[in-house]
Amino acid sequence: MSTRTAQSWGPLVLAGIAGAALLVVGYFYLVGGLVIPFYVLLPLWLLWLVLAAWLIRLAILRSWWTPVVPVVAAAVLVLALVVGDQVLGWQA
Repeated sequence: MSTRTAQSWGPLVLAGIAGAALLVVGYFYLVGGLVIPFYVLLPLWLLWLVLAAWLIRLAILRSWWTPVVPVVAAAVLVLALVVGDQVLGWQA
């Protein structure tokens, strides 16, 4: 029995968990329109799609770095909300 096959399940399971987390973050990107103006929301949606493609690529490569993708997505959304509120004066 090959140990390479046994080791390859770990990154795939982690990628599945990261994919589920990215979908949860994606929900907040989707409902962000309640607070975020559309001219900022559209690039954020495009960024989320790019991050989803990056996650898929990392999963195909069986990388252990897949959990970074939803963390980056969440950090960008929180940063956009904080900057929008504090600097640009966005309100719900």
